[in-house]
Amino acid sequence: MLMANLKTWVNVNSAAIKHNFKTIKSLLKPKTELWAVVKSNAYGHGLLAFSKIADQIGVNGFCVDSVIEARKLRDEYIKKPILVLGATLPDLYTEALRNNVTITISNFDGLRSWIKSKYKPPFHLKIDSGMHRQGFYQEEIPKVVAELKKIKNAKNYLKGAYTHFASAKDINYPTYTDTQFEKFMKAIQILEKSGFKNIKKHCAATGGVMISDKYHLDAVRVGIGLYGLWPSKELEIQLSDKIILKPSLSWHALISEVKNVPAGSYIGYDMAERITKPVKMAVIPIGYWHGFPRLLSSAGEVLIKNKKARVLGRVSMDLICVDVTGIPCKVGDIATIIGSSYEIAQKTGTSHYEIVTRINPLIERVVK
Repeated sequence: MLMANLKTWVNVNSAAIKHNFKTIKSLLKPKTELWAVVKSNAYGHGLLAFSKIADQIGVNGFCVDSVIEARKLRDEYIKKPILVLGATLPDLYTEALRNNVTITISNFDGLRSWIKSKYKPPFHLKIDSGMHRQGFYQEEIPKVVAELKKIKNAKNYLKGAYTHFASAKDINYPTYTDTQFEKFMKAIQILEKSGFKNIKKHCAATGGVMISDKYHLDAVRVGIGLYGLWPSKELEIQLSDKIILKPSLSWHALISEVKNVPAGSYIGYDMAERITKPVKMAVIPIGYWHGFPRLLSSAGEVLIKNKKARVLGRVSMDLICVDVTGIPCKVGDIATIIGSSYEIAQKTGTSHYEIVTRINPLIERVVK
């Protein structure tokens, strides 16, 4: 279907999202909440477009990267709990409070800033159980407790504690994940023995959900699985006969020009590719600014009329050229940049996480 006034757009398939939600929900323990991770423009799917669907289908809450993302959800009348996973500067505490947003505190500098602040949003503690990014070490939790006890009614502010697994990617090798889980639960025990009970405990993202239900706890934070993509190739191989995920994103653009190019011609910048025979070439108005990797120069492919068309020459900022020899096409026909497969990620040596999140947020997301 041609999109009026759009030369490139991203389709977001609501039926696929609903399917993925039901699939993942079926894996969870009955009392485990499912929180949708919608940070980074909902992994490229559109923060508002995706979150509205997720809200309607029944997720229990949302995880974002910043108070700014959280405010955008509140502005669209999303009322469910929102947890900010990234760092929150003290200047944004009032914004968090105004929008009923829970922040994360993951280090002593942040904790002391929160203690000193007149404005105190509710928060979750981040525990570093072995990822070695954000978070307090298990051994530091008694000191965290001591700091919190300087505040009257600190129990009213600490709403949860969580960790993040470094490599929950393979059902056959959960060793490091188990080690992280044990450290996290020891940290929880310290908090609970210190009087901080009834806090929401969560540690599993999509991979942890799939590997074992012992990681489900009070809530899970699911991102990539809700979008219909696998957290790892290992889990896809091991579990795809039992768990069916449906990619919910596709990226399309209109052909803006078709021309015949004689043999011996150089295509694009720096004469990076010279064709040895005449070709029919199509110009497509997307480039690395839009999120199509420059690494796909002379290597990437798009689909036109269900046939692969190889990129010719360098990927430009706003344009790519593709070989459509033998493909009947014209100006205005649709080229599919990303469809049901993610060969782009394989060809560029990266993951589909990076490919989808780097699709330019200014490109229209069209919910179908």
